[in-house]
Amino acid sequence: MRRAIYPGSFDPVTNGHLDIIERGCKLFDEIIISILINPEKRPFFTVEERRDILDEVLKGIKRGTCELLVDDFEGLLVHYALAQKADAIVRGIRAISDYEYELQMALMNRRLEPTIETVFMMPAEKYSYVSSRLVKEVFQLGGELNGLVPPLVEERMKHKMTNG
Repeated sequence: MRRAIYPGSFDPVTNGHLDIIERGCKLFDEIIISILINPEKRPFFTVEERRDILDEVLKGIKRGTCELLVDDFEGLLVHYALAQKADAIVRGIRAISDYEYELQMALMNRRLEPTIETVFMMPAEKYSYVSSRLVKEVFQLGGELNGLVPPLVEERMKHKMTNG
């Protein structure tokens, strides 16, 4: 069985993330979508809210026989990947700037744990500019999120803004 870790903040999960997950299902038998807990960042959604949202939106993914799990972790990604018995780490790349950063991370991960491969995947062109950071910025400035995130995510964002 080929198991991959797809790490990220997923704050919020975007259609670009879901596209990478769906594409990853063609390559892996199991993907663990792993929410990075970063105490230095102030997330829009709590880890529990992100897990709940991911559990819901992943129901709509075309996965074939691929199993999708949602988890969270803190610390070194390669330590987490080893503990999960993963073969690979999946990373999405949207632009050259992503590649430079991701290459550095992949090389460091390889140095720390040579048995775990990093697989770079590009989202569909229509999501090539979408990031969680931009989604939050557009939302907080009153912009439209249609097509950037699943409808559930936009609903939850609106609910959180009005109800805290």
